[in-house]
Amino acid sequence: MKSLSPAFSESLLLQGHIIDSLTFSKVLDRIMDRGGHFTIQEFRVGLRKHERSRAVIEVGAANQRQLDDLLKELRNLGAEVLERENARLAPAPRDGVFPEGFYATTNLETWIRWNGRWTRLHREEMDAGIRVDGRTGRAEPVRFAGIRKGDRFVVGHHGVKVIPLERPRDSALFEFMTSDASTEKPKSAFIHAIADVMRSLRGGRKGKVLVVAGPAVVHTGSRDDLAWLIDRRYVHVLFAGNALATHDMEASRFGTSLGLSLKSGAVTRGGHEHHLRTINAVRRIGSIEKAVRAGFIRDGIMAACVRRRVPVVLAGSIRDDGPLPGVITDMTLAQQAMRRHLVGVELAVMVATTLHSVATGNLLPARVRTVCVDMNPSSVTKLSDRGTWQSLSLVTDVGYFLRELRTQLHRR
Repeated sequence: MKSLSPAFSESLLLQGHIIDSLTFSKVLDRIMDRGGHFTIQEFRVGLRKHERSRAVIEVGAANQRQLDDLLKELRNLGAEVLERENARLAPAPRDGVFPEGFYATTNLETWIRWNGRWTRLHREEMDAGIRVDGRTGRAEPVRFAGIRKGDRFVVGHHGVKVIPLERPRDSALFEFMTSDASTEKPKSAFIHAIADVMRSLRGGRKGKVLVVAGPAVVHTGSRDDLAWLIDRRYVHVLFAGNALATHDMEASRFGTSLGLSLKSGAVTRGGHEHHLRTINAVRRIGSIEKAVRAGFIRDGIMAACVRRRVPVVLAGSIRDDGPLPGVITDMTLAQQAMRRHLVGVELAVMVATTLHSVATGNLLPARVRTVCVDMNPSSVTKLSDRGTWQSLSLVTDVGYFLRELRTQLHRR
């Protein structure tokens, strides 16, 4: 076919399961939506499930700026510009400041071309810059707090390629689980699929399961169900805030959550003080772990984590009482702790906590299977809107979800 004018055009490569995943059609749609034009130079379709398709497309635009903007969007869809140019680097002008025009990362697998070779980023993380060590060639995503004056960062989009996620072959289940948030989904089938993944990861040898939980887990009376999952080694990391730990231990000491009886739901005398007295006692003992080891806290989520040595990251907020010992009140330090414990995570289950779910989602690679459960449809859609587009959503009561998940896992 006739080529476009070379002045403002580039050749793009798409390869993989680009038909099943709709990548090919998305790329063509995006080109036309942005006022560009294209010529398909090569198109080879994989005829069997294990065979990859390949397409080479020449893309053109009216001017260089329009072409650059279009190429940026197409790279994020998985298109690779057929170039031999190294990534361009520029120094950070001061601590905490990226160089002008820095490349902003996605949560997809990303490679840069440096010294004539393609190098994969050390990890995937969205909303960061790419820092490159000129001596070793190591490339890693870095956010504002990690920038030091003189650090060299990728600027522009030359020499960068992004690898899209490929659509699983079990398409019926995939379509069901990735459809829009709705209260009408068959919840038992959804939870059964999650249980199968957790069962395959039990013990942590093939990857870890992360649970991100809010205090509603305690308020709904399902703390015992989450503790059961931890004790049976289905959960390997827990992210939460001061409130979950506080009300879990309040329930252990007083049988209440926010002063309400977990058995009857009735307001208890002096119940509004229970969480404060719990925090005070644990602060006096010195730590949550010491409180469990001493027998002051005998059951619940925190006790199970201590018994099974499950790492817990408690990130504080401006509204916290106390906080408890071990709650990280510096947000930069909290993010660093979360990153350390995300290594090896293959499944993230986020229940009833918009704040911590979004914070965790911003640190997760897109390849990590992510499930968000909440009674509020806006909470699960907010996670996707904030960039964690791969998350699977279930709108339901967290108490029902955890009880049903425990039942599904207990059957086998």
